[in-house]
Amino acid sequence: MEIKRSTSDSISESQPVDSFSKDIEAVEVQSYKENEDENSNNDDDNSVFGHDRNRLKQGLEQRHLQMLALVGVFGTGIFLSSGGIYATAGPCGMFLAYIIIALVVGMNQISLAECAALMPTSAATVRHLEQFIDPAWGFTYGWVSVWSSSMPNEISATAVIVSYWTDLSQGIWITIFIIVIYASNSYSIRFYGELEFVFAMIKVLLLLGLVIVSIVITSGGGPSGKSIGFQYWRDPGPFNEYLTPGNLGKFAGFWKALNGCVYSYGGVQSVPALAAEVKFPRRTVYTACKRIFYRVSIIMIVIVFCLTLIVASNDERIANSTGNAKSSPFVIAMKNANIKVLDHVVNAAVLTSAFSAANLQLVYGSRNLFALAVKNQAPKIFLKTTKRGIPWVGVTFCACFMPLAYMNLSTSSANVFNWFQSIVSAKLLLNWILISANHIHMSRAMKAQGIPRSRLPHSMRFTPQFAWISGVASVILLLTGGFVNFVKGKFLISSLFSAYFIIPLALGLYFGWKFFKGTRYLRPHEVELEALFKDVEENPEPPLEPLRGWKILTLLWS
Repeated sequence: MEIKRSTSDSISESQPVDSFSKDIEAVEVQSYKENEDENSNNDDDNSVFGHDRNRLKQGLEQRHLQMLALVGVFGTGIFLSSGGIYATAGPCGMFLAYIIIALVVGMNQISLAECAALMPTSAATVRHLEQFIDPAWGFTYGWVSVWSSSMPNEISATAVIVSYWTDLSQGIWITIFIIVIYASNSYSIRFYGELEFVFAMIKVLLLLGLVIVSIVITSGGGPSGKSIGFQYWRDPGPFNEYLTPGNLGKFAGFWKALNGCVYSYGGVQSVPALAAEVKFPRRTVYTACKRIFYRVSIIMIVIVFCLTLIVASNDERIANSTGNAKSSPFVIAMKNANIKVLDHVVNAAVLTSAFSAANLQLVYGSRNLFALAVKNQAPKIFLKTTKRGIPWVGVTFCACFMPLAYMNLSTSSANVFNWFQSIVSAKLLLNWILISANHIHMSRAMKAQGIPRSRLPHSMRFTPQFAWISGVASVILLLTGGFVNFVKGKFLISSLFSAYFIIPLALGLYFGWKFFKGTRYLRPHEVELEALFKDVEENPEPPLEPLRGWKILTLLWS
């Protein structure tokens, strides 16, 4: 299998710009124009990397990837939905649930990092599935991701969040956000990266501020002067009963919290999807994946722990979500402590979080369409890009589904948001399962072909075991996601649909494409690996510069 490389890839980043490189640039411009033709039968379609290297522009840096993950993870899940989880499981139940999901996501993230470092492509998981397992699974997951990205859960959230300040129709705000999000995705990936970098810094400051305020409230430093300490862990207690009394009820609350936490970790795996648009993709994506996991896990667990200290789990206001800051446990804690103004600050920061998460959904969906089109699993028109390397047809197609957010104008807007959230959570679990499957199949193929793990461009000990653990855990969580519906008197068709629809959808797409195209499940010796390892050797990347002195501070964002 031949690896196609654009002319720009054969030129070192450090080479001075001279007349030769200017000639190369002229050739690249001509090549780009030729690529815009409808000739879809060139050899590049059949290469490992497809059009990733000659159509998408490498406008992102490592700091952008790091912050994109932060804006994707710390969204409405932790700021708004955490109240319902807290009311269900209690302080200890919620705290343990977030730690366990963090471990599952972390092991999954390392598995993804190894695969993405070996094969850095747009829409990483989609392309890895067809490379290591079966092209039908790549088709399945690609279209499931596009469908999931069309769920306007975050756009719905932005409109509800704004309702904290105004009684104007939410439809006005939905329209404004749709226009702004589409515009921010249509200029250049560099512009998008810088915009989200700023929003991410705002979010980091908010999280730091919430930790400080929580310590102040707990210590009795607020206007009320009342010291709380671990009061809410003692009364109403560390675990809440759910569905039934006793220990079984406490376990049910904890298990329900596990499934609720999944949504809060949703944006972690989004980073490798942009591997084709970042400089030094192998090194950058692997480093970003590791650091993102450490940062997200530590920050998330600290924030959740602080939340359990400042508000009681039996407070009725956190259990009845309004979708905006009125039901945010952090805002309720501030009001209980008679701290003014900060509730508006929190709501504003949550608004930027929801906006960023909606932005990331559009990016993710359009890149998945691009990856599908590379392998003839979507119309070739989705390969069209602007001069700045933006897959504008894919962006426009995904944006066409944003008006579904107008469903939020109904009287049951909070329920609509919850449906979207449940559907996205189920899709995330499917994502984690397939990421683990990718690594398991890659490792199995390497063993069968006698390729040692030392040849991987980047690796970590115990990753093969991590892939199995995270995969099995994700399967269990997906199958039990709607367990409440099987309790007598608790069945809701909408709840069952949102929890399990992803399973028949994925199986239908898989077997449909397999029957239509006759794809084969790849045996270990059939997986094309040498082309990938050859590309690693032919495209060496400079090592990451060690951080010394004041540069250590850049760990906060790089």
